[in-house]
Amino acid sequence: MDLLLRIEDIIENNGSDFELSKLFKQYIKEYKESLPELFKKNQGKDFLVKHTKQLDSIITLMYKTVLRRLFGNFLPMRSQIPIAIIALGSYGREQLCVHSDIDLLIAYEKIEGYNAELIIEKLFYLALDAGMKLGHRVHEVTDLYKAANEDITIRTSLMEARLITGSPFIWHATQRELAKIRSHNQKEFILAKVEEAQLRRKKYPMSMQPNIKEGVGGLRDAQLIFWIANTIYGVSSIKELSGIIFSDEEYKEFRVALELLYRVRSALHLITGKQEDRLLLEHIPQTSKMLGFRNQQRFASKVLQAGWRINNFTQIFVKKMVRPFIVEKSYIKKFRHNRIQKGIYLLEERLFASFNLKPLPIASLLDILINLEDKDYRFDAGFLNQFTYTKIPHPLTAKTYQRLKKFLNKKHISSFLKLFYNAGILQELFPNFRKVMHLPQFDGYHHYPVDLHSIECVHALENIEESFIAELFEELSDNEKLLLKIVVFFHDSGKGRKQDHSEVGAKLIAQFAKHIGLSQELTERAVTLVKQHVLMSNVAFKENIHNEKTLYKFMSKVGDTKNLKLLYILTYADIKGVGGDTYNSFNSKLLYDLYMSALEIAENTERITDAKKRLIIERRVKNLPEFRELSKLMQKKILTVESNLFFFKHSPQDILNIAKKARETGEYSFTTKNTNSLTIEIYRRIPLNIGYLLASLSHLDVASMEIFTLFDGVKYFKIDFIKNVHGNELVEVQDIIDNAFDMDREVPLKKVKIKKEEINIDCEHSKTHAELTIHTQNQMGLLAYVMYRFEEMQINIVTAKIHSSKHKVRDSFLMEKQNKICDNIQKIYETLSNEE
Repeated sequence: MDLLLRIEDIIENNGSDFELSKLFKQYIKEYKESLPELFKKNQGKDFLVKHTKQLDSIITLMYKTVLRRLFGNFLPMRSQIPIAIIALGSYGREQLCVHSDIDLLIAYEKIEGYNAELIIEKLFYLALDAGMKLGHRVHEVTDLYKAANEDITIRTSLMEARLITGSPFIWHATQRELAKIRSHNQKEFILAKVEEAQLRRKKYPMSMQPNIKEGVGGLRDAQLIFWIANTIYGVSSIKELSGIIFSDEEYKEFRVALELLYRVRSALHLITGKQEDRLLLEHIPQTSKMLGFRNQQRFASKVLQAGWRINNFTQIFVKKMVRPFIVEKSYIKKFRHNRIQKGIYLLEERLFASFNLKPLPIASLLDILINLEDKDYRFDAGFLNQFTYTKIPHPLTAKTYQRLKKFLNKKHISSFLKLFYNAGILQELFPNFRKVMHLPQFDGYHHYPVDLHSIECVHALENIEESFIAELFEELSDNEKLLLKIVVFFHDSGKGRKQDHSEVGAKLIAQFAKHIGLSQELTERAVTLVKQHVLMSNVAFKENIHNEKTLYKFMSKVGDTKNLKLLYILTYADIKGVGGDTYNSFNSKLLYDLYMSALEIAENTERITDAKKRLIIERRVKNLPEFRELSKLMQKKILTVESNLFFFKHSPQDILNIAKKARETGEYSFTTKNTNSLTIEIYRRIPLNIGYLLASLSHLDVASMEIFTLFDGVKYFKIDFIKNVHGNELVEVQDIIDNAFDMDREVPLKKVKIKKEEINIDCEHSKTHAELTIHTQNQMGLLAYVMYRFEEMQINIVTAKIHSSKHKVRDSFLMEKQNKICDNIQKIYETLSNEE
């Protein structure tokens, strides 16, 4: 029995509304279950149209069922009932995605003899009870004009109105109102939509995990161009402007990009079973497979490229339509006074170009940028249009390379680099980028694809926030600043190949250096820096930077003090360019400590042993006036703290401060700092339940941990966390620390998995310490579990360095060589690993 017969059967037998809604609900459920199969046959816009038509038929049938229920055998013709059911928004455009809300307008007129409100109410109850996600508005036709002018969202959704079913007379009356709405306050509406888009684009910027709907270059941008075109020209499709506002080829490229985003968004909804518009990394494998891509990276790159294409098209042609419509006479005078050359203007640090100006040669455009005052600028769409359609001959001429050298010598170029990216010519001016345009980085670390990351790094270099690093940068010569800017920009340009990207990047930068005439010395430094651009962060975040072997090995790769300084600044810019809060106070401290320790190694011709280094630091401590004021006994206690590492990791003043707090400690004391990140310092004479403490704080990400035995039975603990805590959470942390001195307290350890091959023990690390590293999957509670096991084995950990990404951790622990631990390595492996 088909659906119509079953509905008729329920009505004839005076069945309940519940039975009807249940029947529709089952029908809709079966339809939704068939969507993946439909998607295999019809993707992109075709799929959305078929889905929309099916929903049209369901809503039409629901309306017919309500009318049949209310009128019985006296059912009038639907055209005579003063109600029109109208699709709005994406539903009206026939672009409704699987789990998006179904936006409806019920337009009606109050006519004696018809209870239109009751009909509408019955329809909504039936649809909602059947599980349909409705976003609906109900208006008398004569109220539409007023409602649209009071709310820009209503006015926007009405632009895409489409009749589903109901009275054609009401629909025609509605269309007349819509025409009045479209012609009312057009300029005000257009400016409001443009401002709305700017706010949205700031909220959802370009990233490696794009928001397909709301993000820059997303579907909303594509809709914006229709809203503007409809308001100004009254077109029902922007295709009608092809050959008038833009060329057929430009429109075709735009439509191809849009089609891919339709496919991706539909796939995301089907895969996640909800309204998910973000192409998150975890969705890429299944989405790419569903869309027939064999290579996930290529798929993600295509999506990013489609977003770029839509962004470029929208930015240029929205402004091209809007500019003559909103231009004011007062602005014409301003532009005349701020003309750089014919058709090019600079007003309030924004560059403009007339759309009537034919695209200038790249040489002329570069000269304009080079001759500008050295600062950041913004760019109007007309200026973007110039760079998008300029001709760039290949191979680049010697004169072009010299212009690029002058350009790179400017202090502020990141805004120009972003302009080149938006115009699609970054890889044309800098061929090194051809393989990395729109190239995603699936490492759980980078927030941007390679091209945008590179530009962000240059921006970080031009806006150094660390005063010490800024001073180092200012000390460089102009040629060294040029070298560093090139290295920061090109450091990842070797990605996208099978070979090591640092090696490939070194070859590419050597070629570029030759083209712009860098000296042999600067070229060699550039090659070294690109080859070693991840070295400093790897050593600082993953290794013991106070170990002499580590430092000498590090400097053997860096070369000399000049390269060390350049590498330090490069590393800062590279991490800042990752995005988010990846660069934090903890990372900053590690990099600074490595820089200073390596500098000391590099500036001394004689090899500095740990013993010599300790004597140097002891002398610095003794020279402190506060130290000389201490009793001889207290001075001796400080200088006889056994751990060299304690002296290496702390400044002379910090050593003195820690010693004073230790002297004043009774059973225990602690302090918490919670500025940029949370830090806990604990001094204790009585046992500390470290396993309980770490297990209770396992929801916070630990960055590093120190444990040192000082004197008089006092142990010093310092735990740095990656982020700070908020509100009452700090009080809770302090309560946990107090409770951690109760050795009977226990917190069930979270289940973690560590394989034996993921553990490595180096007993030759130094005379006094062995190093244990764990390179395994990132798991909550891992550090608490490891420290608990160390306590069980009575292993004294003096410091722990925690390095974690989204999926992996590389933790390093320094253990005191006591209790013959190096004779019991096998036991440590067996205790820590827990393979089933």
